[in-house]
Amino acid sequence: MNFQQLWRYQDQLVEGTLITLALTLIAACAGLVIGLLGAALLRSGSRPVRLAIRSYIEIIRNTPSLIQIFLIFFVLPSFGLKLPAFEAAAVALSLYFGAYAIEIVRAGLESIPPSQIEAGQCLGLTRWQVFRHVVLPPALRNVYPAFTSQFTLLLLGTSLASQVAAGELFHAGSFIESRTYRSFEVYAVICAIYFAMVMAFKAVFAAIGLLTFRWPVRR
Repeated sequence: MNFQQLWRYQDQLVEGTLITLALTLIAACAGLVIGLLGAALLRSGSRPVRLAIRSYIEIIRNTPSLIQIFLIFFVLPSFGLKLPAFEAAAVALSLYFGAYAIEIVRAGLESIPPSQIEAGQCLGLTRWQVFRHVVLPPALRNVYPAFTSQFTLLLLGTSLASQVAAGELFHAGSFIESRTYRSFEVYAVICAIYFAMVMAFKAVFAAIGLLTFRWPVRR
């Protein structure tokens, strides 16, 4: 094993890591917005809207993410919409994360018992106040672990963007491996970087969870 040859490519590794983080955060934020809107429409939208959202969820969750990226990057140009590799991957991963976020948010909202909502209404709270103070805090706490787990899967799934030449971490590793022919060393370093990012985010999410959801829970 010889890791010394990899040091001259540290700029590519750093750039790939930053692109991976950017891709993950963009897809997570956009997917969260999709999840919130989709879950709200599933609860109060018309039947055609609910059917469209359900179809979107089933299609995204039951097809490979790589094919979704290929469709956006290779097929959309046929209809006059050509996106660069990074943007195409960001759109595909946002749609992927959004489909799961809708189900996660929906499950969180449905986990709140109707009696708890009725109690808020009996106190004279408006519909928005009931949602803001009675429904949302415990719903977020209930689904927070699921969101963090899905975020981790999203971070690892960004490696698929390398198939359309987006310059993320795995693509940088493939480039370095093609120059050094040190497959084990390159992919060992790539795995170590992914592992470090995941563990760092887990620590951050754990701290956020402890600070945000500290109120007691009845057992």
